[in-house]
Amino acid sequence: MKKTLSVVIVNYNVRYYLEQCLRSIKASRLNRAIEVFVVDNHSADGSLEYIRPKFPDVIFIANEDNPGFSKANNQAIRQATGDYILLLNPDTVVGEDTLESVCCFMDEHPDAGGIGVRMIDGHGNFLPESKRGFPSPWNSFCKMFGLSKVFPSSPFFAKYHLRYLDENEIHKVDVLAGAFMLLRMNVLKEIGLLDEAFFMYGEDIDLSYRITKAGYCNYYLPESIIHYKGESTRKDLRYVKIFYEAMLIFFRKHYPHYGWYYRYLIRFSICLAGGVSAINQLLFFWKNKKEREHLFENKGKSSDDITFSTNEKSYQEIISEMNISENKKKRYWIYHPEINLAIASNEVLINQVKNGFIGK
Repeated sequence: MKKTLSVVIVNYNVRYYLEQCLRSIKASRLNRAIEVFVVDNHSADGSLEYIRPKFPDVIFIANEDNPGFSKANNQAIRQATGDYILLLNPDTVVGEDTLESVCCFMDEHPDAGGIGVRMIDGHGNFLPESKRGFPSPWNSFCKMFGLSKVFPSSPFFAKYHLRYLDENEIHKVDVLAGAFMLLRMNVLKEIGLLDEAFFMYGEDIDLSYRITKAGYCNYYLPESIIHYKGESTRKDLRYVKIFYEAMLIFFRKHYPHYGWYYRYLIRFSICLAGGVSAINQLLFFWKNKKEREHLFENKGKSSDDITFSTNEKSYQEIISEMNISENKKKRYWIYHPEINLAIASNEVLINQVKNGFIGK
């Protein structure tokens, strides 16, 4: 009998991205039973009212506050009945064969505790967090101070993002990304669920670490999905602070033997990197604000953008074309004519795409 799958999605104020994600799951060619949970962390955009009627088979959990990513996932995992648990971000798109492919790999590899995949952004760029090493003090130092970028092919300097490993091949890796994390339920029962000390960020690193400590392997598969990266979280200064605080929690939990002096050095490095990231985020949002204003003036779609219609191409085909495209600066729209909705990075168009949207 085929192993069963439970998909867990934590949503916060991204109802249109969530709808697209659920549509891609619904289109999956699965040869096994599946159940889908959506845990809503008190969204203010009417996510539940919008999504619930459209997906009656989905199991919804409505929180009256925002308890964080880890706790929300655990709420659904405790109710799940699947042999495998897939933690999936709402701002992702999976191909029709993706879920069955990763589950089959898990079926055939009993040593696999977790599986991650090759993620691309809304422009078709490979996301380096798809495969990572543990953030040991040395790996973190190399990342914070740019050594991993200077020596991307070096196993000594570039272990944080494992840049020296071919992104198009299967590898055993240290860390799986929480945006797409397939887990074996029996392993979760053995090692415990997500650590709720992590409000957001770091929980995937911690869980990956515990999987390997229990003697299982984490695998990276070159099965591509779209991850719009950041649509499901507010990238403001508060979240930058949460990210670096999560790294401190991880260090205190798993590297206590480095002593107080080393922890202060790491704290200084993290604070420094956090400051730089905060400045970069402000510059990023200022630039994107100007871009969004420009796009709004042009009804949301630039003449350089490329649009795919789900009436003409499958999700698998869309992802494949984004992969092979040599121009990684173009923005790709996925247009759903049956609901008059189009989605791209940082932009959603609804009820205004009937006239002439499909062109390039």
